[in-house]
Amino acid sequence: MAAGAAIGAAKPYAGAAGAGCTGAGAAGGRRPSTAVSAAAYDSARHYFLITARQWGQNYEWQAHRPLAEKAGLKPEIAQAVADGRRPSGMAADEEIVFDFCSELHANKSVSDATYQRALEKFGEQGIIDLTAVNGYYSFNAMILNVARTALPANVKAELQPFPR
Repeated sequence: MAAGAAIGAAKPYAGAAGAGCTGAGAAGGRRPSTAVSAAAYDSARHYFLITARQWGQNYEWQAHRPLAEKAGLKPEIAQAVADGRRPSGMAADEEIVFDFCSELHANKSVSDATYQRALEKFGEQGIIDLTAVNGYYSFNAMILNVARTALPANVKAELQPFPR
C-alpha cells in the first residue's frame, strides 16, 4: 500500500478536502468547488432547500430559495419541497439529487439503488460532495435553530413544522 493511502473508515474522507463543505466555499451564494458539474449544481441547487425543509429552517430557506430559482429551479419544485412533497417535473439530475438528499436525511444513509444512480451521474467525489454539503447545511440549520435566528422583519416564514 502506498504511504498515506486512505484505508478503512478513513477512505471516504480522502477526497473531502475539496468537498465544498468549508464555510468560505459554501458561503455567500457562491458555488462551492465540487465534482458535481456546474450545470447539475445549478439545476439541482434544491439540495439546500431539502436540508432547510428537513430542519424547518426558514432562515436558510429564505436565503436559498431565490438563489435556486434564479439558477433555474422551477418555483413549483421549490413549493413542493416546502410542502414536504416529492416534486414532479424534475430533470434527471434533480431527481437523483432529491432522492439522495431525502434518503440521507430520512434514513441517515442512502439505498444501494440511489447510491448507484448518484455514482453513475456524479462519480465518487460527487457523492462525497453531496454528503458533505448536506452535512454542512445541517450543521448551519442546527446552529440557526438553537440560536433562534429570526427572519428579517419583512420576511414571512414559508416552512411550517412537520407534524410530530
